[in-house]
Amino acid sequence: QVQLVESGGGWVQPGGSLKLSCAASGNTFSFDAMGWYRQRPGKQREMVAAITSRGTLNYAAFVEGRFTISRHNAKNTVYLQMNSLKTEDTAVYYCNAATYRGGVIVGTAEYDYWGQGTQVTVSS
Repeated sequence: QVQLVESGGGWVQPGGSLKLSCAASGNTFSFDAMGWYRQRPGKQREMVAAITSRGTLNYAAFVEGRFTISRHNAKNTVYLQMNSLKTEDTAVYYCNAATYRGGVIVGTAEYDYWGQGTQVTVSS
């Protein structure tokens, strides 16, 4: 059906950069939104950035202009460019794709799809 595969994680020093990729396969044309979530040790999963099928962008406050989400529609791929990384950004980053009833992004998603996650470690 639908599969999301993340790549690009790794280790960087504070202030460094990483670019994450999420390749979607299957019935991808029905996605209303895609995004990146992260889960830090001992914390709940939280949204990092999202992009709708129309190109509308949304970022968490902690991003502070450091990250950019983008997409390549023809390749069914979304990216997260992360710059000026901090130790607090250390987490497993997950790709998410969601559909909503009627294509209206309100309330709870009708379907949620998740990738396996990719580890990002920021340390000196």
